[in-house]
Amino acid sequence: MPEENPRASLPRRQLGRYIRRQREENTVLTQAEVAAAMQWSHSKYSRLERGEPGRILDRDLRELGKILEIPDEKTDAMIELARQVAEKTWYNSFNDLIRANFDVYMRMETEAGAMEIYRPDLVPGLFQTADYARSLNSVYFPKDSEEEHDRRIELKLKRQTIITRKRSPITVDLVLHESALHTTVGNEVTMATQLRHLADLGTRPNISVRVLPFRSGFPLGMAVGPFVTLDFKRDPKGMAEPTVIYVESYTGDMYLEGEADVGKYRRAFATIQHAALDAVTSRNLLRQVARRDSGQ
Repeated sequence: MPEENPRASLPRRQLGRYIRRQREENTVLTQAEVAAAMQWSHSKYSRLERGEPGRILDRDLRELGKILEIPDEKTDAMIELARQVAEKTWYNSFNDLIRANFDVYMRMETEAGAMEIYRPDLVPGLFQTADYARSLNSVYFPKDSEEEHDRRIELKLKRQTIITRKRSPITVDLVLHESALHTTVGNEVTMATQLRHLADLGTRPNISVRVLPFRSGFPLGMAVGPFVTLDFKRDPKGMAEPTVIYVESYTGDMYLEGEADVGKYRRAFATIQHAALDAVTSRNLLRQVARRDSGQ
């Protein structure tokens, strides 16, 4: 069975998985045979099943439904899913500012129901204040104009509404290494404001903020880079997209969906979280360091 393409958008992946399942369960046709019946190339059809980019028309899906013996009502649902693929997202107007492939992560982030985040280095984007983010951006994007910097901040603040909105906010468990509390981004005032912001967010019922202290050493026996576990909401039929692990690095990003990889990162996060301070102690530490940074 071909592997899922982790860089495809969720609706596209859902569509590809659904079509593949229908072909395998309803018929004895191979990909090549379906492609021939559609008068497509084999590569075009295989890309569709893998959830990779490519334009597909409603009438194509109607014909595909007949070939794969899919009931009309399920074909209608398939067409609706395909239309979601073409929908513009709220961040399309920021596409010129989004680094290659990060839009994939942003779509997943928007459609997640719960997230586990581990950052050993700095405050993650969903939790950054505008000044903290601007300080980082000014170094990472030194050639940006003031207008571009402002738009980057606007983009980040809009992203953050998924954890602060009143209706169905995403549940987030964050573990932040203590080093991030003491690594200056901007200046002392910026850091103090950022740490107080983290502490305040940690009081929300859908957000847990915990600090992995220096004294915990290396809970996994080695240094581990930043990663995010994304669990997705269930649809009305109780189905949900498979969990995705997002691993970010300076040179590129990885999206892991294999059962073994997901299990390994789940266990890693549980171990790190167990070694971290509890939520109340973490909040007290954040405010204590904030007072020190602000000279109070």
